[in-house]
Amino acid sequence: MRVLGLVVGLCALLMALPVMAQDKSWLQIEAQPNLNTAMDRARAYAALFPDVEGYRLRNGWYGIALGPTPTDAAAARLLDLRRQNLIPADSYLADGASYTERFWPVGQDNTNPATTEPAAEAPPATEMIQTEAIQPEAAQPAAQPAPEPAPEPALPEETLAASKAAEAALTADDRELLQQALKWYGFYDGKLDGSFGRGTRASFAAWQEANDYEQTGILSSGQRNKLTSTYAADQAEFGFEAVTEAESGIAITLPMSLIQFDHYEPPFVHYADKAGSGLKVLLISEPGGKAALKGLYDILQTLEIMPANGDRTLDDSSFTLRGRNDQIETLAYAAVAGGNIKGYLISWNPADADRMARILPVMQASFRSLGDQALDPGLVPLTEAVKRGLLAGLDVRHPKFSRSGFFVSPQGVILTALQAVDGCGRIVVERATEARVTYTDASLGIALLTPVTPMAPRAVASFAPQGRTGAKVALSGYSYEDKLPAPVITPGLLEDTTGLNGEANLTRLSLSALPGDIGGPVLDPAGGVLGMLLPPGETSGKQLPDGVAFAASANALMAALVAQGLAPAQSNSPNTVTPDAFATMARDMTVLVSCWE
Repeated sequence: MRVLGLVVGLCALLMALPVMAQDKSWLQIEAQPNLNTAMDRARAYAALFPDVEGYRLRNGWYGIALGPTPTDAAAARLLDLRRQNLIPADSYLADGASYTERFWPVGQDNTNPATTEPAAEAPPATEMIQTEAIQPEAAQPAAQPAPEPAPEPALPEETLAASKAAEAALTADDRELLQQALKWYGFYDGKLDGSFGRGTRASFAAWQEANDYEQTGILSSGQRNKLTSTYAADQAEFGFEAVTEAESGIAITLPMSLIQFDHYEPPFVHYADKAGSGLKVLLISEPGGKAALKGLYDILQTLEIMPANGDRTLDDSSFTLRGRNDQIETLAYAAVAGGNIKGYLISWNPADADRMARILPVMQASFRSLGDQALDPGLVPLTEAVKRGLLAGLDVRHPKFSRSGFFVSPQGVILTALQAVDGCGRIVVERATEARVTYTDASLGIALLTPVTPMAPRAVASFAPQGRTGAKVALSGYSYEDKLPAPVITPGLLEDTTGLNGEANLTRLSLSALPGDIGGPVLDPAGGVLGMLLPPGETSGKQLPDGVAFAASANALMAALVAQGLAPAQSNSPNTVTPDAFATMARDMTVLVSCWE
């Protein structure tokens, strides 16, 4: 009978041991840094689940788990319990290899389940509780500061076999959600079909590499949860909504937590920033074809919201504009679709680059034109002020200042005043063509500009011989800078062929010039260039009479051009041309020179 009692006792003991079979797993649902807290949490979970177990982990923490059960069943149970929010979202499958002595249920054997061997010198659970219980305050040294909390160690990952089993239990929706999350973060560009083929596996591996995981191409339960929960957090943060804009005929997904509808002002639908997000979105919609597309391409580049520095591409059917400075970054896109132009303009703070790297792909991928509907230009009437100086409520970007110049070679080389290019970060001629300074002469006060892209002048300056005192002259210049589309002709007289102090390289004029005229050509009645208007010079504190102006003489200008390898044309015509012909010659040779920051 004694032997029989020993056998029965041994059988009961063996039944209590959680021996780890190769096809069994636990659901690791929580870990706590101290035993008292872990005991409390295990007790709470035991009210919900009949198979709660608790083990000291090899990293010093205390793990709470459900099971063990066959791995396939454990994987299905993991997904089911997470969907019901009965266990934490970061729960995962564990093989028990990191478990040492058991502390829950209280009073059961403290065997290591992965090895079926008892842990060395592991005290009973009741003793551990007594040992680690918080002691009364009086027992602590009075002057000893509270210790810093230890950083949370990384929790153990499940085995590859367990990851495969958990993945096999995923529903079609779960699998598509993983692909959607990968696409959101730029790791996947295939179809959202829930099929984990070669492309999806490569995307899994790329995501693992970016997040410092082993690149297996198979996500563990914890990794899947991290990917999808982070994706869900982004969705919640940005408040993405699929917007169908009926008036403009546009559908697009917009981050409505960051922006809000503001107003219509053709050709734009304005979405202003919300709660100081700094994000602005304009949907572009207007009737038109290729010509209108090109016009919109040019106009958008004049707006304050589109910085001058950035890539620009334009073809027959679409354009893309990018601009950036220290305060703002902007992306614009538009395309011809069914007789209409549809697109968007998105502007944000450059400091939000990481956030925009997640937002922009969603907006770009979701944008589409709906039918033949376009924003009605008469939906909101534009005032004359808006038509003159603003585009749809957007401030037009203006240069620091504009001056005048004129063509001096068939290749488009431009002569202007040195003042016109002084302190400029960027030079633009004729409103659209960038130019670079290729020569300056401080003594003459002149500069030569070469267009970055070739220009074909309609007229090139011909330099006239020295005029006679008292002869009629005319100045061609952009008196009002960039406010008018063409130069202004200002009549005057040649007062002297030298400066006030006898300077041979100057001529003195009598005419009413404005700052925008500086750099413009001074012409004789036949259209020959007698000189170039200079800014008012130093007069040693003296105030000259109104109407006194000075120009660099034709002879000095020609000598400078020859020294730079140019061959300036010369005019010897004594005949006066008609007013219309004179105006055409002056307009065709005179150039608007704009100085930008």
